Amino acid sequence: MYKFDPQVIRVGISGCLMGQQVRFDGGHKRSDFCTEELARFVEFVPVCPEMAIGLGTPRPSIRLINREGELIAQTARGEDVTAALREYGRRMAEGFSGLSGYVLCAKSPSCGMERVRVYHDSGKGNAKEGTGLYAAELMRALPLLPVEEDGRLNDPVLRENFVTRLYALHDWQCLLHRGLTPSRLIAFHSRYKYLLMAHHRDSYQQLGQLLSDLSCEVERKADGYIQGLMQALGRRAGRTGHTNVLQHLQGYFKRQLSSRQRQELARTIHQYREGILPLLAPITLLRHYLEEHPNDYLRQQVYLNPHPEALRLRYGI
Repeated sequence: MYKFDPQVIRVGISGCLMGQQVRFDGGHKRSDFCTEELARFVEFVPVCPEMAIGLGTPRPSIRLINREGELIAQTARGEDVTAALREYGRRMAEGFSGLSGYVLCAKSPSCGMERVRVYHDSGKGNAKEGTGLYAAELMRALPLLPVEEDGRLNDPVLRENFVTRLYALHDWQCLLHRGLTPSRLIAFHSRYKYLLMAHHRDSYQQLGQLLSDLSCEVERKADGYIQGLMQALGRRAGRTGHTNVLQHLQGYFKRQLSSRQRQELARTIHQYREGILPLLAPITLLRHYLEEHPNDYLRQQVYLNPHPEALRLRYGI
């Protein structure tokens, strides 16, 4: 349905988050970040599974029910829509190989990624322990796809993490579109060295070992590589991880910078580590020194520019 286009970053999204009036009450949950900021850089593919299976709007609300260990989606009128939502999720996922990410509506019994309210079949009690049925099928069929909820995107760390993974997967999809070769795979890993180190140092070493011999089984190793990469990037990169990477990058300039400049860079990295400055501060300084003292290896590092600067994602982390 949505074939990959290297010129376009496509992102699936719950239709209500785009401002479409498709919720059960005829309203929407428009996401300002998605519609006003991220939409400048990606093409959204809006989907409302409840509308798609014919429920219309306004409509009876849906709730998830735990019936003998199985999740059932039932409308307020008692209609069971479990099979319809799951089948629609499976069918849509088959055509979503061209997507690079997905934003879901939180708490939704169809689209919620986590902590969706589940009611006990007895009618007594409930718990926030479920996943929306459409979302569950989508994530099961597309395990590499970066998925996030609208509410969690208000957290600056989670927001930056999601967009980083989104651009990383699109980068990988571009590589496959051009054609997978051992040299291109090694070059890809080289560009992601410091981003990987910031998120999970052990993964960088493990993935490097995976690619140490590409004389055979290149496609199988590539599959293992992208799985490992996306899992590593799914980990939050804290100040310790970022500081380690910043200090590594600092080492590339020790001969080019004056004593005053070295002290300024070290002080800025220290202030970031202590929480006084945002990550953008040392990154900006490193970029400045890279312009003054070009280094081809550093220029290619995704860590320095993992996503468009205009999104201002490193201002609050």
